[in-house]
Amino acid sequence: MEKITIVGVDLAKNVFQLHAADREGRAVMKKRVTRSRFLSIMSQIEPCVVAMEACATSHHWARELNAMGHEVRLIPPIYVKPFLKRQKNDANDAEAIVEAAMRPSMRTVPVKSREQQSLAMLFRTRELLVMQRTQLVNALRAHLAEHGVIVPGGRRSVDPFIRALEDTANNLPDPVREVGNLYLDRIAQTASEIAALERRIEEHSREHEVAQRLRTIPGVGPVTAMAIEAFAPALETFQRGRDFSAWLGLVPRQHSSGGKQRLGRTSKMGQRDIRRLLISGAMSIIHWKGRNGGKPGSWLARMLPNKPRMVIAIALANKLARIVWAIMTRKEVYRDPEGAVC
Repeated sequence: MEKITIVGVDLAKNVFQLHAADREGRAVMKKRVTRSRFLSIMSQIEPCVVAMEACATSHHWARELNAMGHEVRLIPPIYVKPFLKRQKNDANDAEAIVEAAMRPSMRTVPVKSREQQSLAMLFRTRELLVMQRTQLVNALRAHLAEHGVIVPGGRRSVDPFIRALEDTANNLPDPVREVGNLYLDRIAQTASEIAALERRIEEHSREHEVAQRLRTIPGVGPVTAMAIEAFAPALETFQRGRDFSAWLGLVPRQHSSGGKQRLGRTSKMGQRDIRRLLISGAMSIIHWKGRNGGKPGSWLARMLPNKPRMVIAIALANKLARIVWAIMTRKEVYRDPEGAVC
């Protein structure tokens, strides 16, 4: 039996497909294993390269395999797809993972630590609860509108809903008032859970040096700082700030050919949570500091009269991403005494 130098693993919920190859890429072993037997099978293989598609559970398996001495490479699924031959099935997927991992220029995803995934769970749970609160408010507003009671949108307070349900002049049926109060109770419970999570995020940002440095940047709050900690790899892996902003999808999409550069809208090929939060932070800077035209002589003051605000926000988010990279790699805090940015 030839020596195994690389193993491609197609992960699933219960059954994993293994494709082992030698130095030349020839198949040595093709095997289906259950989830419970996966680690015992891998412990019988001499330390080698183990390639998997980056997915929700791949970071856990990567940590376990690294502890056994294997070298784990997590590859984005979009980079594996071109190596898939004909029909899609588990065996072909595992073989395609091996083919992709053997490419010397293949990009890989850094393995996340348990701490990073814990922060990601905290962030995602808050996002989910905020979305559920919005759904509850919109649903209650729609139900009341069916009975001719209009509650204006765009308000954070539930007081208009309470007044509408308590108002006897609008002739709302009793079942509507009862179910409406159920909505209000659920909204209040969700809001209290969101507040509790936000307190934990605030405590984390006060206790950790990385978050403290990030929060010195304009437009970066505790939620954005946590998102950068949870989802971004070590920023030292990027050679320059533009590489980090490109990883976030904040640079123009290229469609160049024949030596002619054709640049379009932002690529949006990257980590969407950090990108969205940086753009939101940039919009808040434009809203507050742009009310009086920005600081005289600053970049923002020069841009406001000439460009739409959303275009400025995306450009400013690009600048913020580069500032984040500089601060994290140089271990410094944000300084802008001349108001060069805003």
